[in-house]
Amino acid sequence: MRILMIRHGDPDYVNDTLTEKGWREAALLADTAKDLSLGDCYVSPLGRAADTASCSLKITGKTAETMDWLQEFPVKVDINDCPELQKAYPDTPVKNGKYLPRIAWDMLPGYWAEHPEYMDSRKWRETLVCQHSNMIALYDEVTESFDRLLETYGYERNGTVYHVNKESEETITLFCHFGVACVLMSHLWNVSPFVLWHSFVLAPTSVTEIHTEEREKGIASFRAARIGDQSHLYRGGEKPSFAARFCETFGNEEQRH
Repeated sequence: MRILMIRHGDPDYVNDTLTEKGWREAALLADTAKDLSLGDCYVSPLGRAADTASCSLKITGKTAETMDWLQEFPVKVDINDCPELQKAYPDTPVKNGKYLPRIAWDMLPGYWAEHPEYMDSRKWRETLVCQHSNMIALYDEVTESFDRLLETYGYERNGTVYHVNKESEETITLFCHFGVACVLMSHLWNVSPFVLWHSFVLAPTSVTEIHTEEREKGIASFRAARIGDQSHLYRGGEKPSFAARFCETFGNEEQRH
């Protein structure tokens, strides 16, 4: 089995669509869509992902099924009653004397790196971020939905192992988002999602390709052939978007801090 995870193009978050650059990126992705052999396509309900998918679907004549669980991973952290997390998210906006909710993976690297529980495949569930958010419930809801989809292709999860009920060489393509893609990969590989959120950059319209390997009869593992591939942008002369990245050097005030 083969899984493609494709992030949406450069986002216009306010209008939940794509910027002009994002549409150019989506068009360049579509130019390679036939070579990608997309297989069965599934798409996030959010406009920026649906718009990105529309270009590739049009050129291939395919349709996509909308899956609500493919939306950007919506977990937000409430740091109001936790001074330690206030240090981890020091630039959190304040309204009416209260900190606004924060995206879970936007914590400072210096904080999470000093707390090994965030890197542990099991203990991450016990972290302060999880205690001050609905992350566990949302993570389990998303990954269980993902497993139900994989089971329709013959791969049934039992604990941390996938059993092969039916061998498949089919491809599924997920047009989705950075945060949720890291959640899905962390589940496939039984690692903490914080490791992926803080270690990977999946640029807009980048392609991540994962294959099953069945070295034991009836047991499948998942391995990535490429992560965040942007080659279609380079071939088209389009510089990859900076979205998903933070400043390369602290002194560069023109880049996102």
